[in-house]
Amino acid sequence: MSSTENASLSDRLFSLDFFRGLTMFLLIASFTDLFTSLTIPELKGTILYGIGIQFQHVPWEGLRYYDLIQPYFMFIVGVAIPYSYSNRISKGIDETQIRKHVWQRAFLLLLIGWVITCIGEGKIVFFFQNVLAQLSVTYVLAFLVMNKSTVTQLAFSFLLLAITEALYRGFPVEGFNHPFVPNENFGTWLDLQYGGANLTGHWVAFNAIPTTAHTIWGVLSAQLLMSDRSPMRKFRILLTAGLIGLVAGYGLSTVTPIIKRICTSSFVIVSGGWTVLSLAFCYWLIDIKRYRKWTLFFVIVGMNPLFIYLFAHLGGTGFIMNLIHPFMMPFTGLVGESMVNILSNLIVLLLLWYLCYWLYRRKIFIKI
Repeated sequence: MSSTENASLSDRLFSLDFFRGLTMFLLIASFTDLFTSLTIPELKGTILYGIGIQFQHVPWEGLRYYDLIQPYFMFIVGVAIPYSYSNRISKGIDETQIRKHVWQRAFLLLLIGWVITCIGEGKIVFFFQNVLAQLSVTYVLAFLVMNKSTVTQLAFSFLLLAITEALYRGFPVEGFNHPFVPNENFGTWLDLQYGGANLTGHWVAFNAIPTTAHTIWGVLSAQLLMSDRSPMRKFRILLTAGLIGLVAGYGLSTVTPIIKRICTSSFVIVSGGWTVLSLAFCYWLIDIKRYRKWTLFFVIVGMNPLFIYLFAHLGGTGFIMNLIHPFMMPFTGLVGESMVNILSNLIVLLLLWYLCYWLYRRKIFIKI
C-alpha cells in the first residue's frame, strides 16, 4: 500500500491506522525480551508479571492476549483491502491490473516469509508457518470473494472452518488422527510431507486456511464502515458481531478446544470476536468521539509495518540491544540485573519506534 493510499485511508478510517500501528508495536515488542523479562520470579504476583504472561503464547490450549496479535494482523489487512481497491479504481486502474498486483503481492509475501525463515534457520528449509507466508494465502482468498455478497463471504469463511474441522477430526492416517494433540494431527502430517514440520513449536502451515476467515471478516468490516449507515449504527453492528463471536467461540470450545497453534475453529471464531470488538472500540473512540492526538505514537509504527517487521525479525532487535547493553551494565549494582534487563529491552523498543518515526518524518514508506 502506498503512502498516498495510507493518507486516503486515514481520512476515511483513522482508527485503522491506529489499530494497525498498535498491533505492529506489540509485535515488535515481542521480538525484544521485554515481556519475558517481566516474568521473573521476583515479579510474580505483580501486575507486571501478569502483563508479561499475557504477552506470551499459550503452550497449547487456551487464549492469552498475545494470541490475538496474528488475528489482528490478518483482520487489519482484510479491512485495508476494500479501501485500497476503491482507491485504485478511482484512479482509473482496471480490474485486470488490480488482480495482477494482488497475485504479485501475494507471491512476494510468500517469498519473503520463506526467505526470512531460511535466514533464521541458517539453511534452506520449507517452513511456511510465519505470518507473511500465511498472509499471502489469506490475502488472495479474501480478495477473490470480496465483491460477493455479505452472505456469500460469510458462508465461504465458515466453509473454510468446516473443512478444517472435518480434516482434523476425520483424517485417517494412523498416528495422525488425534485432532487436538501436538504433532499427531492433520496439520503436522501435511507439513511432514514436504519436510516443513515445526515439531517443537507445533505450528502448522495449514493455519492459513482457517485464518483466512479473519481476513474475510476484515473485508466485511471495511465494507460496513464504507457504507452509508450512520457511524453509531456501524459501531453497534460491529459490537454485536464481536459479542456473537465471543459467545459462539467460547461455546464451541466445549467441543473443539481453543488452540492457536493449529487454528482450531473455536480459536478462529473467538479471536475473531475479540478482534472485531477491538476495531469497534477504536472506531468509536477515534472516528466517532474523535480522540485522535494521542494515537500518533502508534500510527507512526503502522505506516511502515513491513519494514519494521523485517528489521526486528532479522536481527535488528539484537543489534540494538548489543549497542546499548554495555552502557546499562553499570546500573546493575544500583537497580539489580533484572531491572537492567527490563530497562534495556524498553530502550530497544523505544529505539525501534524512533526508527519508524525517522522514516515517517522523511515520508519514506516501504511497500510491496
